[in-house]
Amino acid sequence: MNALDLIRAERQRQIDAEGWSAAHDDSHDQGELAEAAAWLASPARIEHHDDERALIVVAKKIIRWPWDDGVTQHSRIDVLTKAGALIAAEIDRLQRAEKAQP
Repeated sequence: MNALDLIRAERQRQIDAEGWSAAHDDSHDQGELAEAAAWLASPARIEHHDDERALIVVAKKIIRWPWDDGVTQHSRIDVLTKAGALIAAEIDRLQRAEKAQP
């Protein structure tokens, strides 16, 4: 599969297996989906701080894994696929939000 096929399949897995529906994604309206995607996509060194949530620093901005669950290690392709699926979810969420505005 090419990159878009992998991302599409991962997004569908997130919906089917994890239950991350549009309503679920809409509840993350503080940029969490994009932040998680950026965290996953970054090749930067990961640091662990007092709260035990992994942080990375990109262009002097701290990007934090936005949820309390742990992050497991996967291949770089798997991680980037997950990041792409999160980006797709964030785009869909933003489009729904725009349509909902008067």
